[in-house]
Amino acid sequence: MFMKIIVFAAASLTMGLTATALAEELQPEAINTAPIASIAPERPPKESPHPDPAIVHLQVLLDRAGSSPGVIDGYYGENVTKAIAGFEAMQKLPTDGKLDPEVVSRLSEDKPAIQSYVITEEDTKDLVSDIPNDYSEQAEMDNLGYKSVEERLSERFHMDVDLLKTLNPNSSFDTGETVWVAMPGAPKEGVVKRIEVRKRSGQVLAFAEDGAPIAVYPASIGSEASPSPSGRHKVKGVARMPPYVYDPEVNFQQADNNKPLTLPKGPNNPVGTVWIDLTKPTYGIHGTPEPSLIDKAQSHGCVRLTNWDAEELAEMVKPGVITEFTD
Repeated sequence: MFMKIIVFAAASLTMGLTATALAEELQPEAINTAPIASIAPERPPKESPHPDPAIVHLQVLLDRAGSSPGVIDGYYGENVTKAIAGFEAMQKLPTDGKLDPEVVSRLSEDKPAIQSYVITEEDTKDLVSDIPNDYSEQAEMDNLGYKSVEERLSERFHMDVDLLKTLNPNSSFDTGETVWVAMPGAPKEGVVKRIEVRKRSGQVLAFAEDGAPIAVYPASIGSEASPSPSGRHKVKGVARMPPYVYDPEVNFQQADNNKPLTLPKGPNNPVGTVWIDLTKPTYGIHGTPEPSLIDKAQSHGCVRLTNWDAEELAEMVKPGVITEFTD
């Protein structure tokens, strides 16, 4: 029900550039003025040596449009391609996932992608110094909160924490400091009448009563060892900031823990900040403590989204909403 960690090699932010040169290339104005039309309509190379200002801009625009790219990190990968295809579906365009002139035209807007934000005292409260990997040690904690101001802000603004730090190389992230952050869209509003979980493409689509997609999200959905369910199920309810009950006989084996444990609530809880319960026992749609791994690491059968995407979806569903798992 929770992730089976698979380690992926990630390109270093400083590969091919010094930290200073990278910070200069990723200045807010450079991102805000980077034309997304400069990105090739065909998919760019999968591996990039460092974040691209135009791709950061594109990811923010897709997020605002309701087709989530997952974390905003400046890299062009599968989640960006899927977000473009999701946007095309929402716009009733052919869904090829290519950034052609029509998609560029409909996405473009004048509002800056990167804006300033002043860190408040509230942002620095209730942090935890460390979170151990072992569930038995996590179960002894009062909460599984954010470990730093940077982590809190990166989730609030849908960013990869490394990109946030690169945009603010001299920041200590203290109260009163002004930092540069991505400005994603406000949470989508509406009433979801049907959810479609597309296992092969790693996507969750939320549909309105008229059949039009309201929002599209990248997702980690099951694994070969712990596949997600098939067929049609229903939303049973929503739990916000839920504790996580670990049972090795029902879920999976974590470290040497062979007895049930209850882990406290918090954004670094194994199911994140929200659990959308399904009528299929032990299965749900939920958040994650590792947003950068969405659709890059498998889950233990459940449907894992970024915390902010799961929270947005939770606001639009009610008990009884059909959730269909398709191949």
